[in-house]
Amino acid sequence: MENKIGQLFIIGISGTTLREDEAEFIVKNNIGGIILFDRNIESPEQLHALCASINALKEKTPEKLPPFISIDMEGGRVARLKKPFTTWPPLKQLGNIDSTSLAFNFAMAMGEELSAMGINLDYAPCTDVLTNPKNEIIGDRAISTDPEQVSKIASALVRGYIKGNVIPCAKHFPGHGNTLLDSHFDLPVEDDVDLETLKNRELVPFKKVFRARLDMVMTAHILYPKVDKDNPATFSSIILKDLLRDDLKYRGLVISDDLDMKAIRNHHEVADIPIKALNAGCDILLYCNEPTSPMIAMDAIKKALANNELNTDELMESYQRVIKVKQNKLASLKQLPLDEALSFVGKVEHKELSSAIAEGRVPEEP
Repeated sequence: MENKIGQLFIIGISGTTLREDEAEFIVKNNIGGIILFDRNIESPEQLHALCASINALKEKTPEKLPPFISIDMEGGRVARLKKPFTTWPPLKQLGNIDSTSLAFNFAMAMGEELSAMGINLDYAPCTDVLTNPKNEIIGDRAISTDPEQVSKIASALVRGYIKGNVIPCAKHFPGHGNTLLDSHFDLPVEDDVDLETLKNRELVPFKKVFRARLDMVMTAHILYPKVDKDNPATFSSIILKDLLRDDLKYRGLVISDDLDMKAIRNHHEVADIPIKALNAGCDILLYCNEPTSPMIAMDAIKKALANNELNTDELMESYQRVIKVKQNKLASLKQLPLDEALSFVGKVEHKELSSAIAEGRVPEEP
């Protein structure tokens, strides 16, 4: 199992090129994927070259399968790709217009620009129902305050990303729309939300996007005391196994939100965090910004396996889920040559679509 553990990691890198020591760490530990941030992007040409260098590492791994090359690209405030890429309005605009075809085209166009660069996984759409108007961390990232409308638009977005050759990842399960606290800074606690409320409100859109052939869902670092009094969702087998796997019959990948966020780091030791997440039912561990955390986590997992603190069969199931998605969705994808890739960047049709959505209108069919 040891040489397979790395496939359960997606990690950040430091700059606009892949450093030699980073490439060495990725290959030596068989790391499953990379997440890109503003610090990794300065131009389309540079981004294309960076993704090519990351993807080339697959030849040195046992599986010879592409790594996940992932990004947070929702539109609005959460957008890593700036001009000359198309800039997109927030999802609230799609909710206001309420057109599934528009949502599909939005995600497909965004996916085309991501895929052209070599990015194959987007942590979108935000599938949260905005039930607390004072919730600034979600705010206009949410499609709507209505679970049915979120369901309809989010599932169209999922289908659009898939059509654009990008794996979508719905977030933040089981729901981040009712919080006040930002989990980047501390742990939100949902004292008033019980299981029945979750099922009738927060989980409605997730059930719909699962039916839209969703391959990945991201956990929320939120404590629901009436559901699991001891563990935030990321560490809760009640939420990730009993609810997500057993009740909702979800069969795709479960990825944690960033395990270095203070909602988690303020309350748990770095070496304990990956063990808690894996035991709860996470398939993939996300580490965004702290370069030492993946190394500490890797060592902790090896020790936990040796001490029987982790279930080897469950880890193997997670590994096989990762490999299956890569074989089915990534193995046949080829990064476009640079000249062809650049033709998708800020494409006229994409900009016109974005402007129409920002103005609250459905563009006329050509």
